[in-house]
Amino acid sequence: MSKLNFNQFTKKIYIKAPIEKLFWCWSTAEGIESWFLRKAVYTSPNKSIRNASEHVQVNDSYAWNWHNWEEQERGSILQTNNLDFIEFSFAENCKVSVTLEQKENAVLVSLKQYEIPTDENSKLNIHHGCSNGWTFWLTNLKAYLEHGILLNEREFDLTKIPLAGFEFVNM
Repeated sequence: MSKLNFNQFTKKIYIKAPIEKLFWCWSTAEGIESWFLRKAVYTSPNKSIRNASEHVQVNDSYAWNWHNWEEQERGSILQTNNLDFIEFSFAENCKVSVTLEQKENAVLVSLKQYEIPTDENSKLNIHHGCSNGWTFWLTNLKAYLEHGILLNEREFDLTKIPLAGFEFVNM
């Protein structure tokens, strides 16, 4: 077993869904908005906005808007094989990779966030915050694909609660 540290973490979950559907959920604006984001815009290197159903490509940039969080996440697509792997920049200096592996009657989704700075603020807000966040969002993805339900809060406005991101489990 690898030693746990603050500069990276890995989260894994089995999801009973076609690998193509899972990749769509991660690699298109339409897909990622279905279970994760309020709004996603992907822009190609030539500055054209990708169609919502079009798969992202390497060097695309993104602007993501969350449910119940006012800040916008911006980054870029670093790698994709258009099948079962995608990597993107995240939380300023970090990277996130998502690998999909067919395992019998399910797909193993492995998410790794790495190159996390190890200052005290990053340990709390990025390592702790993102690790908790991805745990929920991967669970939300499973609930969505296997049971057709979403677990994230869409009815109540949590943006005015200062510690909402640390206290609510379904942010």
